[in-house]
Amino acid sequence: MDTNVTPQRRLDFDTHDENQETEFDYVQFEDGEKFINERYTAISNDKIPQIGMKFESEEAAYKFYNEYAKIVGFSIRKHVAHKHPYGVILDRVFCCSCQGQRGQDKRDATIRSHCPETRKGCLAMMKINARQTGKYTIQKFIAAHNDHGLASPNKSHMLRSHRIMSVEQAHQANDIYSSGITPKAGFELMAKQMGGRENVGFIFDDYKNYLRSKRTVEMKKGDTGGVLEYLQQRQLEDPNFFYAIQVDQDDLIANIFLADSQMMADFAHFGDVVCFYTTYRKCRDGRPFALFVGVNHHKQTSIFGAALLYDETADTFMAMSGEKPQLS
Repeated sequence: MDTNVTPQRRLDFDTHDENQETEFDYVQFEDGEKFINERYTAISNDKIPQIGMKFESEEAAYKFYNEYAKIVGFSIRKHVAHKHPYGVILDRVFCCSCQGQRGQDKRDATIRSHCPETRKGCLAMMKINARQTGKYTIQKFIAAHNDHGLASPNKSHMLRSHRIMSVEQAHQANDIYSSGITPKAGFELMAKQMGGRENVGFIFDDYKNYLRSKRTVEMKKGDTGGVLEYLQQRQLEDPNFFYAIQVDQDDLIANIFLADSQMMADFAHFGDVVCFYTTYRKCRDGRPFALFVGVNHHKQTSIFGAALLYDETADTFMAMSGEKPQLS
Protein backbone atom coordinates (compact mmCIF):
# COMPACT_ATOMS: atom_id res chain seq x y z
CA MET A 1 0.00 0.00 0.00
CA ASP A 2 1.30 3.35 -0.96
CA THR A 3 1.50 6.00 1.73
CA ASN A 4 2.28 9.67 1.41
CA VAL A 5 4.08 10.87 4.50
CA THR A 6 4.84 14.56 4.84
CA PRO A 7 6.63 16.43 7.64
CA GLN A 8 3.90 19.10 7.87
CA ARG A 9 1.82 19.60 10.97
CA ARG A 10 -1.74 19.37 9.59
CA LEU A 11 -3.78 17.79 6.85
CA ASP A 12 -4.97 20.13 4.18
CA PHE A 13 -8.64 19.06 4.14
CA ASP A 14 -9.34 20.66 7.54
CA THR A 15 -10.61 24.15 6.81
CA HIS A 16 -10.51 25.43 10.39
CA ASP A 17 -7.43 26.29 12.41
CA GLU A 18 -5.88 23.32 14.22
CA ASN A 19 -4.84 25.53 17.16
CA GLN A 20 -8.46 26.58 17.77
CA GLU A 21 -9.83 23.04 17.69
CA THR A 22 -11.11 22.05 21.13
CA GLU A 23 -13.29 19.06 20.29
CA PHE A 24 -13.45 16.25 17.79
CA ASP A 25 -14.97 16.56 14.34
CA TYR A 26 -18.19 14.67 13.66
CA VAL A 27 -19.41 12.67 10.71
CA GLN A 28 -19.51 15.04 7.77
CA PHE A 29 -22.42 13.29 6.02
CA GLU A 30 -25.64 13.79 7.99
CA ASP A 31 -26.88 10.43 6.72
CA GLY A 32 -23.70 8.60 7.77
CA GLU A 33 -25.26 6.97 10.83
CA LYS A 34 -28.44 6.32 8.92
CA PHE A 35 -26.36 4.72 6.18
CA ILE A 36 -25.05 2.13 8.66
CA ASN A 37 -28.31 1.55 10.55
CA GLU A 38 -30.38 0.95 7.44
CA ARG A 39 -28.00 -1.29 5.52
CA TYR A 40 -25.88 -2.99 8.16
CA THR A 41 -28.13 -3.66 11.13
CA ALA A 42 -26.12 -6.82 11.87
CA ILE A 43 -23.05 -4.81 12.89
CA SER A 44 -22.66 -4.47 16.65
CA ASN A 45 -21.95 -1.00 17.99
CA ASP A 46 -18.48 -1.95 19.21
CA LYS A 47 -17.49 -2.75 15.61
CA ILE A 48 -18.55 0.66 14.27
CA PRO A 49 -15.99 3.49 14.49
CA GLN A 50 -17.07 6.14 16.97
CA ILE A 51 -15.67 9.64 17.41
CA GLY A 52 -13.33 9.59 20.40
CA MET A 53 -12.37 5.90 20.26
CA LYS A 54 -8.74 5.43 21.35
CA PHE A 55 -6.11 2.96 20.18
CA GLU A 56 -2.65 2.18 21.48
CA SER A 57 -1.04 2.16 18.02
CA GLU A 58 -1.64 3.09 14.42
CA GLU A 59 -1.67 -0.60 13.49
CA ALA A 60 -4.42 -1.31 16.03
CA ALA A 61 -6.55 1.46 14.51
CA TYR A 62 -5.91 0.08 11.04
CA LYS A 63 -6.98 -3.43 12.06
CA PHE A 64 -10.14 -2.09 13.69
CA TYR A 65 -11.18 -0.11 10.60
CA ASN A 66 -10.25 -3.00 8.34
CA GLU A 67 -12.47 -5.38 10.31
CA TYR A 68 -15.32 -2.90 10.01
CA ALA A 69 -14.66 -2.58 6.27
CA LYS A 70 -14.81 -6.35 5.80
CA ILE A 71 -18.25 -6.50 7.44
CA VAL A 72 -19.53 -3.61 5.35
CA GLY A 73 -17.95 -4.90 2.14
CA PHE A 74 -15.15 -2.58 1.04
CA SER A 75 -11.37 -2.49 1.07
CA ILE A 76 -9.23 0.18 2.74
CA ARG A 77 -5.75 1.59 2.38
CA LYS A 78 -3.50 3.96 4.28
CA HIS A 79 -3.75 7.50 2.95
CA VAL A 80 -1.91 10.66 3.99
CA ALA A 81 -0.14 11.04 7.34
CA HIS A 82 2.00 13.52 9.23
CA LYS A 83 5.18 12.55 10.99
CA HIS A 84 7.01 13.99 13.95
CA PRO A 85 10.64 14.90 13.14
CA TYR A 86 11.63 11.87 15.23
CA GLY A 87 9.58 9.59 12.98
CA VAL A 88 6.44 9.12 15.10
CA ILE A 89 3.17 9.20 13.18
CA LEU A 90 1.09 12.12 14.49
CA ASP A 91 -2.05 11.52 12.46
CA ARG A 92 -3.20 9.18 9.74
CA VAL A 93 -6.14 8.86 7.37
CA PHE A 94 -7.47 5.45 6.42
CA CYS A 95 -9.65 5.68 3.34
CA CYS A 96 -11.76 3.49 1.10
CA SER A 97 -9.73 1.92 -1.69
CA CYS A 98 -12.01 3.72 -4.18
CA GLN A 99 -10.93 7.13 -2.86
CA GLY A 100 -9.62 9.68 -5.35
CA GLN A 101 -9.66 9.77 -9.12
CA ARG A 102 -7.38 8.17 -11.66
CA GLY A 103 -5.01 10.58 -13.33
CA GLN A 104 -5.07 11.21 -17.04
CA ASP A 105 -3.89 8.20 -19.00
CA LYS A 106 -0.76 9.18 -20.90
CA ARG A 107 -0.48 5.92 -22.77
CA ASP A 108 -1.24 5.42 -26.44
CA ALA A 109 -4.96 5.77 -27.08
CA THR A 110 -4.85 2.70 -29.33
CA ILE A 111 -3.96 0.36 -26.46
CA ARG A 112 -6.31 -2.59 -26.46
CA SER A 113 -7.11 -2.94 -22.78
CA HIS A 114 -6.65 -0.53 -19.91
CA CYS A 115 -6.42 -1.40 -16.24
CA PRO A 116 -9.83 -1.56 -14.56
CA GLU A 117 -11.01 1.73 -13.05
CA THR A 118 -10.78 1.43 -9.27
CA ARG A 119 -10.80 5.06 -8.13
CA LYS A 120 -14.38 6.29 -7.86
CA GLY A 121 -13.97 9.41 -5.74
CA CYS A 122 -15.36 7.76 -2.59
CA LEU A 123 -15.11 9.91 0.54
CA ALA A 124 -15.51 7.18 3.18
CA MET A 125 -12.63 7.45 5.64
CA MET A 126 -11.47 7.37 9.23
CA LYS A 127 -8.92 9.83 10.61
CA ILE A 128 -6.91 9.26 13.78
CA ASN A 129 -4.89 11.83 15.70
CA ALA A 130 -2.38 11.35 18.54
CA ARG A 131 -1.49 15.00 19.19
CA GLN A 132 -3.91 15.72 22.02
CA THR A 133 -3.87 12.62 24.24
CA GLY A 134 -0.84 10.69 23.06
CA LYS A 135 -3.12 7.85 21.96
CA TYR A 136 -4.48 7.47 18.47
CA THR A 137 -8.01 8.78 18.70
CA ILE A 138 -10.70 8.73 16.01
CA GLN A 139 -11.09 12.38 15.09
CA LYS A 140 -13.17 12.12 11.93
CA PHE A 141 -15.30 9.34 10.48
CA ILE A 142 -17.24 9.35 7.22
CA ALA A 143 -19.42 6.27 6.88
CA ALA A 144 -21.29 6.79 3.60
CA HIS A 145 -19.87 5.57 0.30
CA ASN A 146 -20.71 6.75 -3.16
CA ASP A 147 -22.11 4.51 -5.90
CA HIS A 148 -18.99 2.34 -6.40
CA GLY A 149 -20.79 -0.67 -4.93
CA LEU A 150 -19.99 -2.84 -1.93
CA ALA A 151 -19.06 -6.50 -1.80
CA SER A 152 -21.45 -9.10 -0.46
CA PRO A 153 -20.45 -10.93 2.76
CA ASN A 154 -19.39 -14.05 0.85
CA LYS A 155 -17.12 -12.01 -1.43
CA SER A 156 -15.54 -9.48 0.93
CA HIS A 157 -12.67 -11.86 1.75
CA MET A 158 -11.42 -11.35 -1.82
CA LEU A 159 -10.83 -7.61 -1.36
CA ARG A 160 -7.19 -6.58 -1.16
CA SER A 161 -6.96 -5.29 2.41
CA HIS A 162 -8.61 -8.45 3.78
CA ARG A 163 -6.23 -10.89 2.10
CA ILE A 164 -3.59 -11.65 4.72
CA MET A 165 -1.44 -14.77 5.09
CA SER A 166 -0.58 -15.43 8.72
CA VAL A 167 2.78 -16.77 9.90
CA GLU A 168 1.23 -20.16 10.63
CA GLN A 169 -0.29 -20.32 7.15
CA ALA A 170 3.07 -19.38 5.61
CA HIS A 171 4.76 -22.26 7.45
CA GLN A 172 2.01 -24.61 6.32
CA ALA A 173 2.40 -23.43 2.71
CA ASN A 174 6.14 -24.11 2.92
CA ASP A 175 5.55 -27.62 4.26
CA ILE A 176 2.96 -28.38 1.60
CA TYR A 177 5.15 -27.14 -1.23
CA SER A 178 8.29 -28.90 0.05
CA SER A 179 6.28 -32.14 0.02
CA GLY A 180 5.99 -31.88 -3.75
CA ILE A 181 2.34 -30.82 -3.83
CA THR A 182 1.54 -28.36 -6.60
CA PRO A 183 0.45 -24.82 -5.63
CA LYS A 184 -3.11 -25.38 -6.85
CA ALA A 185 -3.51 -28.63 -4.92
CA GLY A 186 -1.83 -27.05 -1.88
CA PHE A 187 -4.24 -24.15 -1.81
CA GLU A 188 -7.22 -26.48 -2.20
CA LEU A 189 -5.91 -28.52 0.75
CA MET A 190 -5.71 -25.42 2.94
CA ALA A 191 -9.20 -24.36 1.87
CA LYS A 192 -10.58 -27.79 2.76
CA GLN A 193 -8.94 -27.66 6.18
CA MET A 194 -10.41 -24.20 6.85
CA GLY A 195 -13.92 -25.16 5.73
CA GLY A 196 -13.96 -23.23 2.46
CA ARG A 197 -11.99 -20.69 0.47
CA GLU A 198 -13.74 -17.79 2.17
CA ASN A 199 -12.19 -18.85 5.48
CA VAL A 200 -8.59 -19.12 4.28
CA GLY A 201 -7.91 -15.37 4.47
CA PHE A 202 -6.32 -14.99 1.03
CA ILE A 203 -6.83 -16.12 -2.54
CA PHE A 204 -4.89 -18.48 -4.81
CA ASP A 205 -2.93 -15.64 -6.44
CA ASP A 206 -1.61 -14.61 -3.01
CA TYR A 207 -0.54 -18.20 -2.40
CA LYS A 208 1.39 -18.33 -5.67
CA ASN A 209 2.95 -14.91 -5.09
CA TYR A 210 4.16 -15.98 -1.65
CA LEU A 211 5.90 -19.07 -3.01
CA ARG A 212 7.49 -17.00 -5.77
CA SER A 213 8.68 -14.28 -3.41
CA LYS A 214 10.03 -16.89 -1.01
CA ARG A 215 12.16 -18.30 -3.81
CA THR A 216 13.50 -14.82 -4.54
CA VAL A 217 14.32 -14.06 -0.91
CA GLU A 218 16.02 -17.39 -0.29
CA MET A 219 18.23 -17.12 -3.34
CA LYS A 220 21.61 -16.15 -1.96
CA LYS A 221 23.42 -13.18 -3.37
CA GLY A 222 25.65 -14.35 -6.20
CA ASP A 223 23.89 -17.69 -6.81
CA THR A 224 22.57 -16.63 -10.20
CA GLY A 225 25.88 -15.08 -11.20
CA GLY A 226 27.71 -18.22 -10.06
CA VAL A 227 25.56 -20.45 -12.26
CA LEU A 228 26.05 -18.23 -15.29
CA GLU A 229 29.79 -18.03 -14.66
CA TYR A 230 30.03 -21.82 -14.50
CA LEU A 231 28.07 -22.29 -17.72
CA GLN A 232 30.13 -19.68 -19.55
CA GLN A 233 33.36 -21.28 -18.32
CA ARG A 234 32.22 -24.66 -19.60
CA GLN A 235 31.46 -23.09 -22.95
CA LEU A 236 34.98 -21.67 -23.14
CA GLU A 237 36.46 -25.09 -22.38
CA ASP A 238 34.12 -26.89 -24.79
CA PRO A 239 33.02 -24.80 -27.82
CA ASN A 240 30.19 -27.28 -28.47
CA PHE A 241 28.84 -26.98 -24.94
CA PHE A 242 25.23 -25.79 -25.09
CA TYR A 243 23.03 -24.32 -22.38
CA ALA A 244 19.69 -22.55 -22.26
CA ILE A 245 18.00 -20.68 -19.43
CA GLN A 246 14.25 -20.20 -19.14
CA VAL A 247 12.88 -17.37 -17.02
CA ASP A 248 9.37 -16.90 -15.69
CA GLN A 249 7.10 -13.87 -16.03
CA ASP A 250 9.04 -12.13 -13.25
CA ASP A 251 12.37 -12.60 -15.08
CA LEU A 252 13.54 -15.09 -12.45
CA ILE A 253 15.46 -18.20 -13.47
CA ALA A 254 13.05 -21.13 -13.65
CA ASN A 255 14.73 -23.92 -15.64
CA ILE A 256 18.27 -24.55 -16.91
CA PHE A 257 19.15 -27.01 -19.68
CA LEU A 258 22.71 -28.05 -20.57
CA ALA A 259 24.50 -30.53 -22.83
CA ASP A 260 28.19 -30.96 -23.64
CA SER A 261 29.71 -32.11 -26.91
CA GLN A 262 29.74 -35.81 -25.94
CA MET A 263 26.05 -35.69 -25.01
CA MET A 264 25.17 -34.04 -28.30
CA ALA A 265 27.23 -36.55 -30.28
CA ASP A 266 25.51 -39.45 -28.51
CA PHE A 267 22.16 -37.87 -29.19
CA ALA A 268 22.97 -37.55 -32.89
CA HIS A 269 23.69 -41.31 -33.10
CA PHE A 270 21.29 -42.83 -30.58
CA GLY A 271 18.59 -40.21 -30.13
CA ASP A 272 15.81 -42.17 -31.82
CA VAL A 273 14.30 -42.92 -28.40
CA VAL A 274 14.67 -40.49 -25.50
CA CYS A 275 13.56 -40.94 -21.91
CA PHE A 276 12.96 -37.87 -19.74
CA TYR A 277 14.05 -39.07 -16.30
CA THR A 278 13.16 -36.92 -13.27
CA THR A 279 13.87 -39.26 -10.37
CA TYR A 280 17.05 -37.55 -9.19
CA ARG A 281 16.90 -34.75 -6.61
CA LYS A 282 20.30 -33.32 -5.88
CA CYS A 283 20.06 -29.65 -4.93
CA ARG A 284 19.54 -28.36 -1.36
CA ASP A 285 15.97 -27.25 -2.04
CA GLY A 286 15.00 -30.60 -3.56
CA ARG A 287 14.55 -29.22 -7.06
CA PRO A 288 14.19 -31.91 -9.73
CA PHE A 289 17.39 -32.69 -11.62
CA ALA A 290 16.13 -34.21 -14.88
CA LEU A 291 18.12 -36.25 -17.39
CA PHE A 292 17.49 -36.96 -21.06
CA VAL A 293 18.69 -40.53 -21.45
CA GLY A 294 18.75 -43.24 -24.09
CA VAL A 295 20.51 -46.49 -24.99
CA ASN A 296 23.56 -46.84 -27.24
CA HIS A 297 24.46 -49.76 -29.53
CA HIS A 298 26.00 -51.64 -26.57
CA LYS A 299 22.69 -51.35 -24.66
CA GLN A 300 24.35 -48.96 -22.24
CA THR A 301 22.70 -45.86 -20.85
CA SER A 302 23.68 -42.66 -22.64
CA ILE A 303 22.98 -39.19 -21.31
CA PHE A 304 21.83 -36.72 -23.96
CA GLY A 305 21.31 -33.69 -21.72
CA ALA A 306 20.45 -32.49 -18.24
CA ALA A 307 18.05 -29.94 -16.80
CA LEU A 308 17.67 -28.30 -13.41
CA LEU A 309 13.95 -27.65 -13.02
CA TYR A 310 11.99 -25.35 -10.74
CA ASP A 311 9.09 -27.79 -10.35
CA GLU A 312 7.44 -30.79 -11.98
CA THR A 313 4.38 -29.15 -13.48
CA ALA A 314 3.06 -29.75 -16.97
CA ASP A 315 4.20 -26.27 -18.06
CA THR A 316 7.77 -27.06 -17.02
CA PHE A 317 7.78 -30.35 -18.88
CA MET A 318 6.38 -28.66 -21.98
CA ALA A 319 9.19 -26.12 -21.78
CA MET A 320 11.71 -28.97 -21.86
CA SER A 321 10.29 -30.36 -25.09
CA GLY A 322 11.66 -29.00 -28.32
CA GLU A 323 13.58 -29.72 -31.50
CA LYS A 324 16.64 -31.89 -31.76
CA PRO A 325 19.78 -29.84 -30.91
CA GLN A 326 22.20 -29.23 -33.74
CA LEU A 327 25.92 -29.84 -33.53
CA SER A 328 28.07 -26.78 -34.10
